[in-house]
Amino acid sequence: MNGRTSSVLDLPAISGCYLFPQPRCVRDPFLVEVNGAELTCYRQVVDPNAFTVVHFHGNGEAVADYVPDFSEELCGLGLNSLFVEYREYGGSTGQAHLVAMLDDGEAALAAAQVSVEKAIVFGRSIGSLYAIELAHRRPNIAGLIIESGIANPAERFLAYADLKTANLDEAEILAEVKHHFNHKAKLSGYTKPLLILHTEHDGLIDISHAERNLKWAASSQKRLLRFPRGDHNSIMAYNFDEYLKAIASFVKSL
Repeated sequence: MNGRTSSVLDLPAISGCYLFPQPRCVRDPFLVEVNGAELTCYRQVVDPNAFTVVHFHGNGEAVADYVPDFSEELCGLGLNSLFVEYREYGGSTGQAHLVAMLDDGEAALAAAQVSVEKAIVFGRSIGSLYAIELAHRRPNIAGLIIESGIANPAERFLAYADLKTANLDEAEILAEVKHHFNHKAKLSGYTKPLLILHTEHDGLIDISHAERNLKWAASSQKRLLRFPRGDHNSIMAYNFDEYLKAIASFVKSL
């Protein structure tokens, strides 16, 4: 294993149940060197002085799924974009490990030379783990957007993992999640603007996760937009106009 891999959460019994590398890749990737891997990210700059959306996608997606459609929509809002690819996804090297990838957001931000104060960090689904981590490490970012995000990863990690077969102890898993993915603690130190997008009928990640993330955040400017239509994987498709308007409104408020 490469990088930060001392956690049992990086074992196949855990990471293999929640990270599903996708082969789709962008034609002209923005390459980012991290510890033990090279990430095939995507970078688009419309104005060097504008905000940059630093995007972390879901576990069954790839950066290529957001290019060019969503990247162009962000461009239309006057926003630069940096879509961070995960290890083993979309042409990236390395191995997709939950904890080892926690460092990669900072590496991508540095490689793209994006000023922390000009970064709007955006995490969708499991990407919320890496967005919240980056906001925790760099609390002076301009803003944080969480879409269909996770409040307590332990609820997800223990739902499908076969701990008995892998000879893993539940208490150890819970301790590791608390150590690496304590969103309550991380968000309690985040005071900048926060926008949370979630459907009422997510099906995979209950909206209670969004409610908890909202409650935990120390932000004085925070909002949870609840969509009555769509589910976990159709939130943007079913609410496209309102979804983009919410992002545009959030950016104008920064």
